[in-house]
Amino acid sequence: MDREPGSTRGSVPTSRPEAGARPAPHTGGGRHEHRWQILAVIGIAQLMVVLDATIVNIALPSAQRDLGFSDGNRQWIVTAYALAFGSLLLLGGRIADLVGRKAVFLAGLAGFAVASAIGGAAGSFSMLVAARALQGVFGALLAPAALSLLTTTFTDPKERAKAFGIYGAIAGTGGAVGLLLGGVLTEYLDWRWCLYVNCVFAVVAILGGARLLHAGAPPDRPKLDVPGTVLVSAGLFCIVYGFSNAEKHPWSAFLTWGFLVIGAVLVAAFAWWQTRAAHPLLPLRVVLDRDRGASFLAMFISGAGMFGVFLFLTYYLQQILGYTPVKTGLAFLPMVAVMVVASVVTTNILVPRVGAKPIVPLGMGLAAAGMAWLTALDTTSGYAAHVLPPLLVAGLGLGLIFAPAMSMATAGVAAHDAGVASAMVNTCQQVGGSIGTALLNTLATTAASDYLVGKKPSPQVQAQAAMQSYSTAFWWSALFFAIGLVVTVVLYRRGAPAAHRTDGGAIHM
Repeated sequence: MDREPGSTRGSVPTSRPEAGARPAPHTGGGRHEHRWQILAVIGIAQLMVVLDATIVNIALPSAQRDLGFSDGNRQWIVTAYALAFGSLLLLGGRIADLVGRKAVFLAGLAGFAVASAIGGAAGSFSMLVAARALQGVFGALLAPAALSLLTTTFTDPKERAKAFGIYGAIAGTGGAVGLLLGGVLTEYLDWRWCLYVNCVFAVVAILGGARLLHAGAPPDRPKLDVPGTVLVSAGLFCIVYGFSNAEKHPWSAFLTWGFLVIGAVLVAAFAWWQTRAAHPLLPLRVVLDRDRGASFLAMFISGAGMFGVFLFLTYYLQQILGYTPVKTGLAFLPMVAVMVVASVVTTNILVPRVGAKPIVPLGMGLAAAGMAWLTALDTTSGYAAHVLPPLLVAGLGLGLIFAPAMSMATAGVAAHDAGVASAMVNTCQQVGGSIGTALLNTLATTAASDYLVGKKPSPQVQAQAAMQSYSTAFWWSALFFAIGLVVTVVLYRRGAPAAHRTDGGAIHM
């Protein structure tokens, strides 16, 4: 495998593409004149993958009544997707580098649509779980292929900034969109449409992708690192499974700590193997660049912290304020709007001028402040006066994090590493989300139980216990973002990125 010229700061590429020249199929990802249509196709695919993590949550109570499964089994509808998706992302990214991004992108879309149709038509609990796992498998193909297509399609610095601003906004707000869409579909149609709707997204994206994207595999494609693939897939599976079990089992149970230890050992063995493999699955040059490493950590930390907004604020709005699923989704729309604007402005204006160092840490600080502000909520709080202001602050913070971090995480990566670098972004966010959900759920449940000790369980006391659990989750989310502030301040380099340098169609920043 060739060394990546853009992996060292200040490196100079051996060649520069001529203005207006059509990129080679393996680097361009799409015809130059259709790049904005390609962005729309990629955005639709990314929205489908991201919103699927929350849209099904809204449908769960209805699905449970329809299919008759127990509360104990309910978590598997969510966990099956997370396990397959989280553990196979790096493999999916490398397959995109090996086979070609268009083929993997379209295969991922088609498979995701078929799995969604099976899930929507499920007549039993086991069929629904199997469909969700299959969604995760094809999502692991689709997500890194989509981001690597974006990385290799947009080579002009200004256009790349706009594209990543839009893409980052979609990635950051997809969870909130899923809550709204899931509420509408469940309330006015049927829970099964929360799965069927993916078929609509997929068909539109397949038609657009088949027409616009370049075919063919990269000529310098790397070989597959089979031992590395087995180690990291098994390790990530154990980590996600262990944290998923923490929601139902104590931390002292082997199903929790045992899988976490095994997962950590396997991931450590994977890291060791990558230093010795002739064709590593995750070349160390991809992760050891300071800006890139800081971006991966930013995605991991924000993935863990933002569940404090989406998960526990959803509980608060529905259980304390009595909102319907649709009204809950609408309540998040102002936050979505702020995130979209912040993402686009940040990547187009701020980062090119001052770099990621002041922007991403500022986003972490604002997100921490917004989460800390949410701890002031009580059972008598109103939306406009008490919920909306901290929601907007948190949304602004997340908007300053996602788009710059995604752009910097994939900038300067050689074309034959674009898929695995993109997969690493998704892996960090997915594993961070799994860890955040498990930790916050456990801490919130413990806080509620401690509050109820020695008290009569009246409705008022139960409501106060719930508020105690939400407040605890918000405080810990604030702590996650505060840690992210420190990490990104230390790791990001000072100054504007060197966006004018290119390497195989990727911008070196």
